[in-house]
Amino acid sequence: MAANEKKSPEELVTVSPPKMHVLHQTIVGTAPYCQLRFGEKARNQMRKKHEEGSTSKKGSKKEARNFEADFEQSLHRGPKGEYGIPAAAFRAAAVSACRIVNFKMTLAKLGLFIEADFFDPRDGTPLVALKGGKPDMSVLPVRNATGVADLRARAMWQQWSVNLRIRYDADMFRLEDVVNLLSRIGAQVGIGEGRADSKKSTGMGWGSFRLEGDGKVEVVKF
Repeated sequence: MAANEKKSPEELVTVSPPKMHVLHQTIVGTAPYCQLRFGEKARNQMRKKHEEGSTSKKGSKKEARNFEADFEQSLHRGPKGEYGIPAAAFRAAAVSACRIVNFKMTLAKLGLFIEADFFDPRDGTPLVALKGGKPDMSVLPVRNATGVADLRARAMWQQWSVNLRIRYDADMFRLEDVVNLLSRIGAQVGIGEGRADSKKSTGMGWGSFRLEGDGKVEVVKF
């Protein structure tokens, strides 16, 4: 290093405390909401196969299909049996909607969160309360990952609503941004089975919603 060359001073990084706000916003479905939970029976069957290892399936008997049981297994429920939607479904939809406005999805993961109303006692899934009464059973043909046609029993609500609590970083998003992003989720992304943003298809037109009334904002202190 030359004698007259000076080392640059260390750059100081200032970290401000999190500035988190919570938007309380009611949404109302404009299309049916369809739900499919990965049930205990399917999990137990998968676990049994893993535990048995490489065994021959020759001569194994196929069980009779119980669509009523499949329908019940498709439901997300809270500790008192109340219906719910996974909070992660709305968060994933919010992150996905950021693509529409060219906002970095990796940053959105750090600035948008959905507050849960309760948890599924069977697997701990955070849920938001679903209002809409008892669902109908929908049995429609689908194709499995292997391409084989199958019938799938799912829960469907024709009319539904949710009181969402969206926690967001106010240094990253303005209130107007969050409201508009939520509107885009309802109009362009959707939630649940058959949504417009389905990873394996173009969807069934299900899971869309609109915002009802003006939301209320709460400031969260850390």
